[in-house]
Amino acid sequence: MSSTGTPTFGASSSRNRSRDTRCANRSSRHVATLGAGSERRANSVSPERVSGAARDRTRGLTVPVGPFGLDPLVWLPIRLLIAVGLALFLILNGALLQIYLERKIQAAMQDRIGPYHVGPFGLLQTFADAIKLIAKEDVRARLTDPYFFIAAPALVFTPMLASWAVLPFAHDVVGADLNIGLLYLTTLGSMTVLGIVIAGWASNNKYAIVGGLRSAGQLISYEVPQILALVSVVLVVGSLSMVDITRSQAGPLVNVLVLPFSFALYFISALAETNRTPFDLPEAESELVAGWLTEYSGMRWGTMLALSEYGEVTVVCSIMTTLWFGGWQGPGVDVAPLLGVLWFTLKVYAFVLIFMWIRATLPRMRIDQLMSFCWKGLIPLALLNILLVAVLLMAFPDTRIPVAIASWALLLGFVAGVPYVQRRRLATLRARARAGQVPAHAAKAG
Repeated sequence: MSSTGTPTFGASSSRNRSRDTRCANRSSRHVATLGAGSERRANSVSPERVSGAARDRTRGLTVPVGPFGLDPLVWLPIRLLIAVGLALFLILNGALLQIYLERKIQAAMQDRIGPYHVGPFGLLQTFADAIKLIAKEDVRARLTDPYFFIAAPALVFTPMLASWAVLPFAHDVVGADLNIGLLYLTTLGSMTVLGIVIAGWASNNKYAIVGGLRSAGQLISYEVPQILALVSVVLVVGSLSMVDITRSQAGPLVNVLVLPFSFALYFISALAETNRTPFDLPEAESELVAGWLTEYSGMRWGTMLALSEYGEVTVVCSIMTTLWFGGWQGPGVDVAPLLGVLWFTLKVYAFVLIFMWIRATLPRMRIDQLMSFCWKGLIPLALLNILLVAVLLMAFPDTRIPVAIASWALLLGFVAGVPYVQRRRLATLRARARAGQVPAHAAKAG
């Protein structure tokens, strides 16, 4: 209002115009913010919109797809469940099945019937035996060391159980695809001898301790050619992953055709590592009653003998299948990936049957023959095999044919040389016996 009392509207109008301008600016900034947020929401893709399809249409991103068109997040637990289920089947039911098969096969070779009382064709006999072992009283001798005596079965069983974590049953059906899977398996194999020695020592029994020390010497000795045989496969494939080794044999050229001598070395060493005939000296009934298992009974005996021994046989057969015979590879695997489980199981049990056939065929070796065969025969040949493979791979990096020729030559020389060396050895012993330098029965026994 002016000094004369008349109201003035100029100042208020300017203030109103400035206030309207500020409101308009705030509204424009708010609209711009809303527009930018809407644009960001329009351009973003929520996790719910990303499905298991092969391509995200919104942003053009490639989304991985599991087998049978399953989302990878759905396929991962299914894969782990399949791997765990197969491992439990091969360990628990597989051990019972192998016991039944072994008794039936040995009975057929010896013109007997075998188990036939429990169940049709005796199929439930091993299950009845397992129930009997579980129901038995837990008996322990008074002078045994209680803590080590109880812990020894777990020390023997655990490495065998842990070995299944890296064995691939089929495409994407593996517990853990470690890039050092082969090193992991060899490390676990070396731990078994610890439980066996502890079992023999804690039993406070002379037969048990002799059996435990025999087993320690045998396992440590035959681990050397066994590991050296694996090294040649690593040199050819260039990987320690069990999955990578299997995938490298996708075609018809499996590793047994390239490295047959390495396979023969590993097969012989595997027989010794699993205490199978003719290398079952730690459990020789005619010499040591039951060896390091003498004081064990009931479920502990069943865990250490049935599950651990037959489970270890299945593990080494699985390793041979994976490294030399293509693992899960077979007809129809590209169409149905889970068909690889069938091929893997068939190959494994083919080797299991060969182990049983050898037990029913060959006699037991003497301890001096067993150790001499390893240190004087297998280890030098394994070193020679690695040397040849390494040199030929460096000289001919683009082809495996020279490696295959050298490996087959070593295998044929080994097959022909072992009988020749044995005949020369027997002739020398007979000559020394005639000269009176050794007893006559030593020359007859060889």
